[in-house]
Amino acid sequence: MSGARVPRPSRGARGEVRSVYNWERLVRATLQREQLRSSGQGPGGRPAEGIAGAVPPSLVSTNIDHILQAANEIEDEDPNVARILCEQAYTMAQNLDPSSAGRGVLQFKTGLMSVIKQKLAKKDGTAIDRGHDIDILWEFFVRFKRRHRVDDIQKEHERLRETGTFSTEMGVRAVQMKKVYATLKALLDVLAVLAGESASDGVGRLVRKIRKSDATLGGELMPYNIVPVDAPSLTNAISFFPEVRAAISAIGYPSEFPRFSANSQVPQQRNKDMFDLLEFIFGFQKDNIRNQRENVILALANAQVRLGLPDELEPKVDEKAVTEVFRKVLDNYIKWCRYLGTRIAWNSLEALNKNRKVILVSLYYLIWGEAANVRFLPECICYIFHHMAKDLDAILDSQNAVPAKSCICADGSVSYLKQVIFPIYETMAVEAASNNNGKAAHSAWRNYDDFNEYFWSPSCFELKWPLKDESSFLRKPKKWKRTGKTGFVEHRTFLHLYRSFHRLWIFLFLMFQALTIIAFHDGHINLNTFKVVLSVGPAFFILHFIESCLDVLLMFGAYSTTRGFAISRLIIRFIWFGCSSTFLTYLYLKVLDERNNRNSDSTYFRIYTLILGVYVVVRVTFAALVKIPACHSLSDMSDRWPFFQFFKWIYEERYFVGRGLFEKTSSYARYVHIFLVCVFLDGHTYLQVFVCLLSPGKQIPIQFFLLLIKPLVDPTKVIVELNGLQYSWHDLVSKGNRNALTVLSLWAPVFAIYLMDIHIWYTLLSALVGGLLGALGRLGEIRSLDMFHKRFESFPEAFVKNLVSSQMKRSIPNRLPAQDSKDMDRDHAAKFSPFWNEIIKSLREEDYISNREMDLLSIPSNSGTWRLVQWPLFLLTSKIPLAIDLALDCKDTQTDLWNRISKDKYMAYAVKEVYYSMERILLSVVDGEGRLWVEKLFQELNNSISVDSLVVTITLKKLQLVLSRFSALAGLLIRDETPELAIGASKAVHELYDVVTHDFLTSNLSEQLDSWQLLARARNEGRLFSKISWPRDRETREQVKRLYLLLTVKDSATNIPKNLEARRRLQFFANSLFMNLPLPKPVSEMMPFSVFTPYYSETVLYSYSDLRVENEDGISILFYLQKIFPVRFSMDFVMRGSPCLTFDVMSGSLPTSIDDEWENFLERIKSTADAVEDNDNLELRFWASYRGQTLARTVRGMMYYRRALMLQSYLEKRYLGGIEDGYSGADYMSTQGYELSPESRARADLKFTYVVSCQIYGQQKQKGAQEAADIALLMQRNEALRVAFIHVEENALADGTISKEFYSKLVKADANGKDQEIYSIKLPGDPKLGEGKPENQNHAIIFTRGDAIQTIDMNQDNYLEEAMKIRNLLEEFNGKHDLRAPTILGVREHVFTGSVSSLAWFMSNQETSFVTLGQRVLAYPLKVRMHYGHPDVFDRTFHITRGGISKASRVINISEDIYAGFNSTLRQGNITHHEYIQVGKGRDVGLNQIALFEGKVAGGNGEQVLSRDVYRLGQLFDFFRMLSFFFTTVGYYVCTMMTVLTVYIFLYGRVYLALSGLDSAISTKARMLGNTALDAALNAQFLVQIGVFTAVPMIMGFILELGLMKAVFSFVTMQLQLCAVFFTFSLGTRTHYFGRTILHGGAKYKATGRGFVVRHIKFAENYRLYSRSHFVKALEVALLLIVYIAYGYTRNGASSFILLTVSSWILVISWLFAPYIFNPSGFEWQKTVEDFDDWTAWLLYKGGVGIKGENSWESWWDEEQSHIQTLRGKILETILSLRFFIFQYGIVYKLHLTGDDTSFAIYGFSWVVLLLIVMIFKVFTISPKKTQIQLMMRLTQGIAAIGLIAGLVLVVALTNLTIPDLFACVLAIIPTGWGTLCLAITWKGLVQSLGLWDSVREIARMYDAGMGMVIFAPVAFLSWFPFVSTFQSRLLFNQAFSRGLEISLILAGNKANVQA
Repeated sequence: MSGARVPRPSRGARGEVRSVYNWERLVRATLQREQLRSSGQGPGGRPAEGIAGAVPPSLVSTNIDHILQAANEIEDEDPNVARILCEQAYTMAQNLDPSSAGRGVLQFKTGLMSVIKQKLAKKDGTAIDRGHDIDILWEFFVRFKRRHRVDDIQKEHERLRETGTFSTEMGVRAVQMKKVYATLKALLDVLAVLAGESASDGVGRLVRKIRKSDATLGGELMPYNIVPVDAPSLTNAISFFPEVRAAISAIGYPSEFPRFSANSQVPQQRNKDMFDLLEFIFGFQKDNIRNQRENVILALANAQVRLGLPDELEPKVDEKAVTEVFRKVLDNYIKWCRYLGTRIAWNSLEALNKNRKVILVSLYYLIWGEAANVRFLPECICYIFHHMAKDLDAILDSQNAVPAKSCICADGSVSYLKQVIFPIYETMAVEAASNNNGKAAHSAWRNYDDFNEYFWSPSCFELKWPLKDESSFLRKPKKWKRTGKTGFVEHRTFLHLYRSFHRLWIFLFLMFQALTIIAFHDGHINLNTFKVVLSVGPAFFILHFIESCLDVLLMFGAYSTTRGFAISRLIIRFIWFGCSSTFLTYLYLKVLDERNNRNSDSTYFRIYTLILGVYVVVRVTFAALVKIPACHSLSDMSDRWPFFQFFKWIYEERYFVGRGLFEKTSSYARYVHIFLVCVFLDGHTYLQVFVCLLSPGKQIPIQFFLLLIKPLVDPTKVIVELNGLQYSWHDLVSKGNRNALTVLSLWAPVFAIYLMDIHIWYTLLSALVGGLLGALGRLGEIRSLDMFHKRFESFPEAFVKNLVSSQMKRSIPNRLPAQDSKDMDRDHAAKFSPFWNEIIKSLREEDYISNREMDLLSIPSNSGTWRLVQWPLFLLTSKIPLAIDLALDCKDTQTDLWNRISKDKYMAYAVKEVYYSMERILLSVVDGEGRLWVEKLFQELNNSISVDSLVVTITLKKLQLVLSRFSALAGLLIRDETPELAIGASKAVHELYDVVTHDFLTSNLSEQLDSWQLLARARNEGRLFSKISWPRDRETREQVKRLYLLLTVKDSATNIPKNLEARRRLQFFANSLFMNLPLPKPVSEMMPFSVFTPYYSETVLYSYSDLRVENEDGISILFYLQKIFPVRFSMDFVMRGSPCLTFDVMSGSLPTSIDDEWENFLERIKSTADAVEDNDNLELRFWASYRGQTLARTVRGMMYYRRALMLQSYLEKRYLGGIEDGYSGADYMSTQGYELSPESRARADLKFTYVVSCQIYGQQKQKGAQEAADIALLMQRNEALRVAFIHVEENALADGTISKEFYSKLVKADANGKDQEIYSIKLPGDPKLGEGKPENQNHAIIFTRGDAIQTIDMNQDNYLEEAMKIRNLLEEFNGKHDLRAPTILGVREHVFTGSVSSLAWFMSNQETSFVTLGQRVLAYPLKVRMHYGHPDVFDRTFHITRGGISKASRVINISEDIYAGFNSTLRQGNITHHEYIQVGKGRDVGLNQIALFEGKVAGGNGEQVLSRDVYRLGQLFDFFRMLSFFFTTVGYYVCTMMTVLTVYIFLYGRVYLALSGLDSAISTKARMLGNTALDAALNAQFLVQIGVFTAVPMIMGFILELGLMKAVFSFVTMQLQLCAVFFTFSLGTRTHYFGRTILHGGAKYKATGRGFVVRHIKFAENYRLYSRSHFVKALEVALLLIVYIAYGYTRNGASSFILLTVSSWILVISWLFAPYIFNPSGFEWQKTVEDFDDWTAWLLYKGGVGIKGENSWESWWDEEQSHIQTLRGKILETILSLRFFIFQYGIVYKLHLTGDDTSFAIYGFSWVVLLLIVMIFKVFTISPKKTQIQLMMRLTQGIAAIGLIAGLVLVVALTNLTIPDLFACVLAIIPTGWGTLCLAITWKGLVQSLGLWDSVREIARMYDAGMGMVIFAPVAFLSWFPFVSTFQSRLLFNQAFSRGLEISLILAGNKANVQA
């Protein structure tokens, strides 16, 4: 320690000092460990320094940590000053938290006090006069500042700043000075505090003066996001870019603007600008001002740079750039004004000067930036802007600036938040609170859409300005007084499906009607048939009348607030369709009367056809005008006439959104043709019917007609005519209705299949079209390693053509212009090499390749003077030995030998490179006579080659010997030089000389060289090769190493890279180079963009304990990862990523091991497995986290964008600078140090922003959660990462209540690794009013930058090679895509979780099929692609001015992402899809995870059915685009549900026929029931059920990207792994959640978990999850099948039963046992026993308050009933439950006991028996608490049991009751009991009031116990056989675990295996 000497203390004193010192060390170590634990720091992060690193989170917002950091810095220099700083820090901590209530505050104070005591002890007892502390501190401050030459450096920096130039040296020096500035600022802060307490006015004045005047101290340390606007900074090159300087100048304060008032604050460190004026006028928050100031600067700068760089000396933004930004930002506002017919806030665009445009844009962004939840109301923002812009305009026209009256608070302050946003927010919050946490009906409260659509009507101006509190808009709901919905009401009903897509249903119903009529006329078309077919006319109007009735009915709840025009339209349509349907029906009945009257003159027929024809013409005309693109100009012209305008309004409602939903005629024709083909294949085409109608007498050749309708015609005719049929039960409804129910049971399943037939054909056709489009797009051209190797030569040219900007396409400096194609190839290779090598480097960093593979894959720079292209070694290895073999076998001329070598182009390259490299290396290492010998040797060889006489000049047999000598030399030269190696190298050259001279060359040439006097003298004198010049420069060393590898590597590198993931990535990247990519702009001119990731509380980074902790099966994550990523095999005939059996586990035979990610990791960190696992290694945590679905993986992937942009910017700068910057040709393409280049980093930051919205990060920090520490660690490792979060401040009020204030904050990591707050914007209240994720996105979206924003979920990944294509993708926004520029760019995804298990593979393939082929077709040609989540790229400005990137209303927007697509489309956006770039994506990997995810999506689609967005798209799309939209969104789930309903309809119909006895009666009389049609219907249903149609697009994708053989192999493998069972099970999941959501609601976000699922799921857990969704339904179907088999009649016996019911039995088995088939260790006996114990314990455990459903059956049972809330839901549930009573009604009449008696009394008596059984059950289940009563009950139960058995025996013996009758009674009682239970649950309140609820609960428990036993018994039986468990393990995990591991050992938790 330096400083003044102190006397040596005594021994006692030394002991005291030593104890204090030891205590300090102990405290420091403890605090440091605590800090490491709380901040996640370790070897990879910045370690905290001393006590400064231990500041607790509650004190971090102060500058305590900075003061302590300064104390640490200066302690060695002046301990007394350090003591002063520490004491001040302690005082501040004590003042902030006197009671030490905060987490870690007490420990911090204790540690800090010990440090202070130690410093006092070092004073050796000398008294301290704290009154002089300020003087001591001031003297040190002056001395410290002088020593570091701060003033001189500041002057130099100021001069450079004024010139506007930035140099790297200046930036480096500024970075070094940053620590000095930090120390000075800390000293000043403490001086300011002491000066306030001190009487030393002189020092105080000086301190205050310095704090005011010294801008540099504040400037360099003031936090900023991207551009240091508020204070000058020399460490960031962005400030020196001319476009940024021009933008800053553009927002400067113009002289024509009004003057500020005298008391306004003046910024100290910058000039006043427009934002200061806006802050003064409207009272925007300071951080909102700072945030949007930077946002506007970047928007202007990037707009300017696309037009060209401004002048360097005085940069100005062009008017054109300002206008571009102005038009884009205010486009929605301008459209809103035009729609409402109101005048825009300015007179005309031409009247606005540049300054006015800039301030209006700034005003809009400030309004939006502080609007909080109001940002979801884009037209409300327009309304606010409209009035504030008028206020601003008036103020700008005045001389003095004054605050706007609309923002002045009661206390005189000015606040936009309080006066404008808060009243709106408060109303929305009260409305949101009334939704009862999403359980209330949507119609009972206003959501975000209702609030926003209020501003779609001119009546919105009744809200006035300033906002009128008593307006209906701001009215808060109170009991029955509330403001109604606006424009639409989301009533929960299936009727929305008909209302939204009525054109589809009308089309289907009318076509079915027409086809049925034709079928009943034997397919012949004549006038008589034609008249009957014309019945479609009245049917059409009736169906439209139904739709208009639904419009009137479903608008209930919105009439009071809906526009008058909209209500008028509803009434007019209702009256019109009501009257017209009545009139047309009457008229048609007259036509039928004429038809039956032979003497009629057909007057009514002519009138009818005339009226119908005129209506059709008018309807078609308006449809053409409104829907067909080619007619839109004519449609616009017709708007001049009120007649046409009126009828167009009647035909199609006008909204603010949804106008102009048309495409180009060519696009229209494309998607029309797609669905015309679908309709033609399906048989639903007007054309066919029309042709037949024009050709009387012809039959109609329609597939559906022939297969399904016609076979039912004859049976129907016969059944209708049958009379006197004998029913086996008491018939109640079938008398006199001509057997209508029988006919219905035949036709219903056929009609159900008919409704979903188009979807089937659409699936097939879309697969075909998608495959064709993919092939045309060149997908799958490079799909194997062999293709990759063969085409590598063409990669550089393709890369330069598509991925290199125009700045880099010039010839490389220091090289002559390209003379021929070889020179061009070399230029291309030189430009390609730095990018390729960075890609290979990134693969190595990710541990997908080893160091050796990296060397083999890297490509030389090709930047020297060679004209030879140098390719990567993996293409050239083993080529030299093969060439030598050819040379040894050569018996011909040189030309023949070369021709044979050239057949392999890479062999020719290798030979040339070896030859030229040997020459260059020899010339570089030898000098003098040796160099002359080398020159002479190669001169002779070159001469021989030129005259085609090489085989004569040399001895080919000795070629191998020469190369071996040279490889020995090269092996020495690649090592570092030592004297011993130098001697060895000299000796090696001598040996090479001897071999070449005496053995290799011909005798003549050998003698010539031997007789060369110069050489002979040097050889004799020992000078020849005596001195070897070791390779010094990097290029020569790399060349030697490369040549050595070429000569020595004998193994073929055809399998390089060996890792499958590395192969996949490189193959896709190479393939994408040949696809159609837009040309990229230079980085400086590219479109700026942001990446945005919402995060809640998922895993950020696996902790070490997470990795090591074992689950119940003994498996840790680390062990799992080591085994799942150890060896990745490649078998070319195996599909990439498919879990196929690559070897026999049981035999233990393994294929050749290929590189191993775990071993690559150990190699990279230079460690061993034991050393890594034994230590808390941060790199190990990251390695594991990068293989899971963690935030760390996502952040790493997204930061590749910045790395790619830095690389591209760096190389472009070098091309612009070239030789003038001092770069030689050799190092020109070197990328070394590009990540440290200040300009490259600044350029990347200008173009790329990454914001992670960690909603509860603030709470996590306060709790000291691991997630917060890990997020902080990610910020430390990624300087460009920004984290946004909600901060909550609690304040105690005077009345004792706690008020909460909410802030939206943005932080980054500072130089010390601490969180540095950039912005803190106060919110009007809790931001979570709606769904969590969109609200999380909304609060943080204000911190994004740029013109585009990519939404990335936290289970995604990215790759460096894909990041290099982001410039191309962003150029799509400027490309031509039909009528409109894109507003959302769809991006391809790769699902990286497919290798975990067979289930994960199924899910991966299904997901991949959708995100590639499916979305390809949706985008083109169907034009209905929406936003399906991530990773789409949004036009940021378009979407933030139109409501954001998602919708957030509670429940209705549960699938928030897709609404962004709906909104974009409705607002005339355009959504495209691009497959030349891909992003990684994780998916759910376990069955339970998958089921939860599919349930969430299905529930979300159920809510979409109710939404206004789907309604408007269904109404406003043209017919064919509407078909596309329906079948690709909610229609998919409707058809899925219809698939299941078909089974129910068929079976209930058959059970009706069987129980009623009609099947046997009809078959006896007519011998027909139309089974042909039923067979066809059920076959179609079965194919849908097992996922065949789902798999078709999947197979097409396989064929396209993998090849036909691999596709077939993959499909067969999937079938063998029971994918049909999985798809059938998923069918049930989707059906259940979709249907229940529409019926009852209850859709909610379900956390699926994204971990590695290898644990066994307990039986009870599966039962809870699937009981109501699958098990109950499966058992119901099984019961139907049993009843049908027992009582049904078929002429062909059992075979007919099997054929008709096989698909249903497969469905039953799949739904019952799939959860156990796909459950790890599902059939292991020990697990089965444990599961049974767990299940019975759960079943019998009593519920209660606070007990969760996972612990008690009773609690779970109560939770399962919670979805039945409304009266409507109860009525529907009651109706559905009545179906269970048909069993008892039918079966009692089938008993032998009842005989032929069909009286109703029989059924009544069965209920008496049932009640008796319930009473007996009650007797046996009652359990009284008193002992005496227990004894009595046991006696009663025993007597009852004996009596019951005796009674049954007597009844069987004395009556006709048989044993089969007893089983039949069970079949009757089970469904009746279940139906009764359902009714009791539905009307729970009534049952409870009757005191029967406990009995209902016990009966329900018995049912669940019985269902569980039915499922458990087969599982237990199969568990007896060990081979079943083995087979199941191989079925599930044969990709992930079977590669080198016995699954049974893993799942048993074999720890010995772990240790081994």
